[in-house]
Amino acid sequence: MFELLGIPPQALFGQLLLGLINGSFYAILSLGLAVIFGLLNIINFTHGAQYMMGAFVAWMCLNYLGVNYWAALVLAPVIVGFTGVIIERLFLSRIAHLDHLYGLLLTFGLALIIQGLFRNSYGSSGLPYQIPDALRGGYNLGFMFLPTYRAWVVVASLIVCLATWFMIEKTKLGAYLRAATENATLTQAFGINVPLLVTLTYGFGVALAAFAGVLAAPIYSVNPNMGADLIIVVFAVVVIGGMGSIMGAIVTGFSLGLVEGLTKVFYPEASATVIFIIMVLVLLVKPAGLFGRAA
Repeated sequence: MFELLGIPPQALFGQLLLGLINGSFYAILSLGLAVIFGLLNIINFTHGAQYMMGAFVAWMCLNYLGVNYWAALVLAPVIVGFTGVIIERLFLSRIAHLDHLYGLLLTFGLALIIQGLFRNSYGSSGLPYQIPDALRGGYNLGFMFLPTYRAWVVVASLIVCLATWFMIEKTKLGAYLRAATENATLTQAFGINVPLLVTLTYGFGVALAAFAGVLAAPIYSVNPNMGADLIIVVFAVVVIGGMGSIMGAIVTGFSLGLVEGLTKVFYPEASATVIFIIMVLVLLVKPAGLFGRAA
């Protein structure tokens, strides 16, 4: 079997697979952030905690209620999305007319509170969540072994991301959302309930984070810090793609996951910082991001 610059193909494609998996989480989480910021102008720092809540709700459904993984894929986003609706109604709607900084500080504080509550209840060591039986095992592709569950994560993330893009960009509901963003008063004059749209949009963005959390639960240990470890990288991905750009979040998320995987092969020392280096370079050349539009 061939080698590329002395790197065995198993190592190269293995790291590319890991990068693609990380990119799947980057894409779906940055998509949720892009939806919330692009349509509501809220910098949602609670997103990492809501991702963690999705994993914990799946774990609780299994261990307390006997609800399996497939049902948790639906239940967890709905439950966590409903908590997002409550947060928007109780807190975010009251500061909607203020500067973005207020929303950032509020959601940052909420993230610390949520993480603290889960840490006090479940500790920080992490809880296991089993891969469902239907997704165990894998496929021998000759040049690498492809675990079934990892392949499912990539496919599921891609389907959800593209479905979200289609809904926002190509449907009447998406047109209402974009209209409400541009001119809420005029949109409401046409009989559209803009406050309800705003609330449901925030809940949907939160549900995307929870969905990613359920996908992550069998791969990573379910622990209160799993979102805090990821959210900074995801914010960098959003900045690179362009704040509020739906397609930018998807393309940049998957692409940067692959770049990170390649970096681990050829220059491991830079793998933890390569995304931030790219962010700095992009901001120097195009401050609005690769897919963003200048104000």
